[in-house]
Amino acid sequence: MKNREERPVIDSHIHFDLYPPDEQVQILADLQYYEVQALISVSFHLESCFKNLRLSQMDGRIRPAYGYHPEQPLPADEEINGILSFLKEHRQSMAAVGEVGLPYYLKQGNPDMDLAPYQELLHLFVQEAKSLDKPIILHAIYEDADTAISILERTSVHKAHFHWFKGSTKTLKRMKDNGYFISFTPDLLYDEEIMKAAVEYPLEKILVETDGPWKFQGPFEGKITHPSMIHQTMKKLAELKKEPLEDVYEIILYNTKTLYNI
Repeated sequence: MKNREERPVIDSHIHFDLYPPDEQVQILADLQYYEVQALISVSFHLESCFKNLRLSQMDGRIRPAYGYHPEQPLPADEEINGILSFLKEHRQSMAAVGEVGLPYYLKQGNPDMDLAPYQELLHLFVQEAKSLDKPIILHAIYEDADTAISILERTSVHKAHFHWFKGSTKTLKRMKDNGYFISFTPDLLYDEEIMKAAVEYPLEKILVETDGPWKFQGPFEGKITHPSMIHQTMKKLAELKKEPLEDVYEIILYNTKTLYNI
C-alpha cells in the first residue's frame, strides 16, 4: 500500500537504458503510483545516448542526458566527435550533459594510468555544457572532485550536479561556495560517510537519485533498484536534517525541476 506521507519526486540520476526491457516496462508502469514524476536518464557512451533518446521519445517522463562515463577506456576520436555532434543535434530534448567525469575506480586498479586525457575530455564536455547552456552531471569523487571543480571554475560553469558524491569536508565547502548540487542514493540509510555529507550540505543544493540499476545493501539487499526507493532516502534525509518531511520533499523537487528545467 502506498504511504500517505509520500510526495512527488524525481530520480535525478538513473541509467534507465541499462535495465532489461521487462524491468523498464515495470518501472514505467509503477512511476505514477509512487509519484515519481521524471527520470534523468544518463548515458554511458554514444550507443547509450541513442538508447536514451529512443526511450525519451517513447515516454516523456524519461529526460535524457548525454555523455561518456569515465570508468571505461578512453573513447576514440570518432566516438568523441559523435557524442559532441549528438549533443548539438539533440540540444532541445536533452536534460543535461552527462554522465561525465574522472575515472576514480578505474585508477584504483591502475595507479600509473595517465589522467591527463580524461581531464582534457572532461574539460571538453564542460565547455560544451556551457555552450549549450545545459547542466552537467559529474562522476567525480574524493580527490577527483577537486580536479573537476577546478575545471568548472576555469570555465565559469555553475550548473553542476555531482552525483553520489563522496569526499572531504574541505571539498564539500568548495562545492557549496560554488553553488553546485550533490545527490544522495539509497545508501544514505546505512553509510555513515554519506550521512555526514548530507548533514553538512545545504538542503537547497541537494537532489536524490538511485543510480539504478546499481544494487544497494542494507534494507535494499537483493532487490531491483527502483525509483520508489527514493522515498526512503527522503525520510532519512528529513531525519538527518531535522526538517519536516513535507518541506524536504518540496525543496528537493524544486531543486531538481529548477536545475533540469522540468
